[in-house]
Amino acid sequence: MFKTQICDLLNIEVPILQGGMAWVATAELAAAVSNAGGLGLVAAGNAPADIVEEQIIKTRELTDKPFGVNIMLLSPFIDDVVEVVHRQKVPVITTGAGNPGKYMAYLKEYGAKIIPVVPSVALAKRMERAGSDAIIVEGTEAGGHIGELTTMALVPQAAQAVSIPIIAAGGIADGHGFLAALSLGAQAVQLGTRFVCSTECTAHEAYKEMLVKAGDRDAVVTARSTGHPVRVLKNRFVKELMAMEKEGLGMEELEQMGAGKLRIAVQDGDVQNGSVMAGQIAGMVNDIRPCNEIITHILQEASDQLKKLSLLRGE
Repeated sequence: MFKTQICDLLNIEVPILQGGMAWVATAELAAAVSNAGGLGLVAAGNAPADIVEEQIIKTRELTDKPFGVNIMLLSPFIDDVVEVVHRQKVPVITTGAGNPGKYMAYLKEYGAKIIPVVPSVALAKRMERAGSDAIIVEGTEAGGHIGELTTMALVPQAAQAVSIPIIAAGGIADGHGFLAALSLGAQAVQLGTRFVCSTECTAHEAYKEMLVKAGDRDAVVTARSTGHPVRVLKNRFVKELMAMEKEGLGMEELEQMGAGKLRIAVQDGDVQNGSVMAGQIAGMVNDIRPCNEIITHILQEASDQLKKLSLLRGE
């Protein structure tokens, strides 16, 4: 019922992608999402190329389905990571924190599909002109680094502005959000926070439990003054960071305060002194379940909602 243009483009069964979350999107999670019919992603983040290659190889050991790698273009190892992705012939590349134009032709040599993440219509147009195969349009509801426009406002404007497929991200975790995104003009959705709370995700259980317990107002935005805002769950570290930002602490000092904080939250489980990145939809994530159940539930909920709407119309 929900097969779209993105399914054909990426050779996947359902139009659901998993976000490329640093320290979270490992081979285990990527393979589980791909095995469930969606598209799993390994996050390169700031990892050295050899670590990224290990994750790609491990993903292939865990699934024979299509998967992708999310590369952060500001990584100090970006050129080496691109070489690894090219050598391993990863079928799908999503990009963040920059313009992938420099690498586009090289990665397309072997047939890779390039899908940048953008926070605005202007950047969506620019990425289409650069040769992108699709675009992930991410609203400010998302966790981690964010833009200013909401998913509800951004997706339909981007869909009207470009001719390549749009993938909606930010604030989507269930069948209702999935259906809404398709109604706004998206051909697929990308989920981050919902997949963190999966049994296959290797993030520390304390990190997952904090997401499960989160309420609708617990995801807040930090570091707006730096020009690089980040959405995280409120904790001791966030309160200290926001207090220092209010006092006028400079950008470099704020960035130093945040350095390494995501890792200690995700890997060590220090959810009071670490950075617990999560989207506003965290308040709707109430359990930890396998990726295949998450995807099945989303599709079933969307299908049930369509049936309810049909009944309301008397069909």
